[in-house]
Amino acid sequence: MKIIVVGAGDVGHYLCQVLSDEGHSITLIESDAQRADEIEENIDARIIRGNGASAKFLSMAGVADCDYLLAMTAFDQLNIVACAIGKQLGAKTTIARVHDQVYGDNSLFNYQKNFGIDILINPEALTAVELAKHVRNPERMAIEEFARGQIELQEIEITEGARYAGIPLRDIKLDSSIRIGYVQRNDVMYVPTADTVLKPNDKITVIGAPEQLLKYRGYFSADKSAESVRVVLNGATETAISVIRRLSNYRFKIRVIDPDLNKCKEIAEQFPNVTVINGSATSLRLMEEEQIGSADYFIACTKDDEENVMTCLQAKKLGVKYIELVINKTDYEQVLQNISGFLNITADASPRRVTASEIKKYITDKNFTIVGALKGGIIEFVELKVSADSQACGKTLRDINLPTGCIIAAIVSENSAKVPGATDVINADDRLIIILEKEKIKEVAKLFVR
Repeated sequence: MKIIVVGAGDVGHYLCQVLSDEGHSITLIESDAQRADEIEENIDARIIRGNGASAKFLSMAGVADCDYLLAMTAFDQLNIVACAIGKQLGAKTTIARVHDQVYGDNSLFNYQKNFGIDILINPEALTAVELAKHVRNPERMAIEEFARGQIELQEIEITEGARYAGIPLRDIKLDSSIRIGYVQRNDVMYVPTADTVLKPNDKITVIGAPEQLLKYRGYFSADKSAESVRVVLNGATETAISVIRRLSNYRFKIRVIDPDLNKCKEIAEQFPNVTVINGSATSLRLMEEEQIGSADYFIACTKDDEENVMTCLQAKKLGVKYIELVINKTDYEQVLQNISGFLNITADASPRRVTASEIKKYITDKNFTIVGALKGGIIEFVELKVSADSQACGKTLRDINLPTGCIIAAIVSENSAKVPGATDVINADDRLIIILEKEKIKEVAKLFVR
């Protein structure tokens, strides 16, 4: 495919490398001559030195007949303008990287629609999804997120004495935003019916909105909903703010440490229930005075990788149970892999890695993308976009002849994602998350994509 990338920072550079290695035709527009020279030496890509928000340079790059325009600079406004111009000039699909949460808020103005942007991607929000999912999953069971964290799939083990143990599914009253996907009993995994009775030691996959899954988790296993989870975030960054939003439930007691007083004030005003500490987590004295060692999670979210690693080491030494951190630089990812066992890291997340992973879901010559798996790959999660002329378009779920064991886990439209019911209608351009046996993927894809 023909792909234009605007901006050769950490994210843009990484995307050029990954997409070039996969055989795509890459053109990079970069205003920094030195950075452009470095990439030209190491990556098989056409390089144009200039302003990516300029119609002149976009035209030189061949935007009129490109398959994807990826605006990946560190400047939101430049990315939005580049995509708006690129769309007008003929780009088939435009993807803009944005940091500010305001561009995803459609309550007053829909930036995405009005600027002709097909997809908005926020690296910090995606990074927060990766970090927060471990905090919300105390049993350390399998967990996957879809639709950028709006829908989750969790694996939960039924425990003795649980509220829903020994009860047929028809008698279990769940919120409409939740669905039980599969039941695994011993080594057998199957789709349950209304007569299925959940038994202790069964493992179930539950799909739904994160907040609802958190609410109902205690009904299936030992009720931990009343227990507080103490979380310390180092750095009042965009990633930290996104983590706070994803841990808004009363269970999570959050503290944020940052040496910048103005940032501390902003966090305190925006999130009154969060405790803000003005200081540096590199100070052992401050960490001891604030009793950071008693926390369940320490998450280093600063943009300084050295500080993230060092503060995690310090937090672990003080007694924090789980540590997580953000890795910003390419060079540190390999170093972290080499010492991850020593650090006993629960999770690490890289903005460039999660952004590239999200974008690659859309860049494919297949009519579907595999986004996850269960049970060693026998069960896979597929994401696809519904074609206007497909068999299923305009029909309700109950009217679509799906194979046995096939579950539509989520319908993702322009502004929302939901777990569908039998009466929900499949519309053109909806993105579907489907869980099914690997051997049935092509058969099911034909129902939705032409």
